Amino acid sequence: MIKYSFQDKKKFMDKLKDVYESGLSPKKVRVILPHPDHDVEHLVEEYLPKSKLKYFTLVGALAGCILGFGFTAFTVLDWPLITGGKPLLSWPTFVVIAFELTILLGAIVSFGGFLFLAKMPDFQGILTPEDHGNEYVIQIESEDKK
Repeated sequence: MIKYSFQDKKKFMDKLKDVYESGLSPKKVRVILPHPDHDVEHLVEEYLPKSKLKYFTLVGALAGCILGFGFTAFTVLDWPLITGGKPLLSWPTFVVIAFELTILLGAIVSFGGFLFLAKMPDFQGILTPEDHGNEYVIQIESEDKK
């Protein structure tokens, strides 16, 4: 593992930009900061691939919508209650349950997708603040590590 430590933020930012522009995979680079810093966050976001979380949300929301309409249609067809000559399968009455299940399953699958994509929980990287103090640190994982 290659490790660079800096006391100065400007030198750290320049080195971090050089590391990312060298063509190294962003997944092999780990950045440790003494405090949250938006400049570093924006620089890292430029080089990271776009998140696939939106697809988890879409699949969960579509499944919830289909399940909501399917559940209410099954219930009405299994226990028919004809009132005032109205049709049994009247979709406007199913919209409320379909909407609620769309939101519910979309949120649950999004949370599960977030945990999956973030590879959480990950307990190997827990550090104490004394390990690096007030330094800006760049750690680069070696190529031969499997």
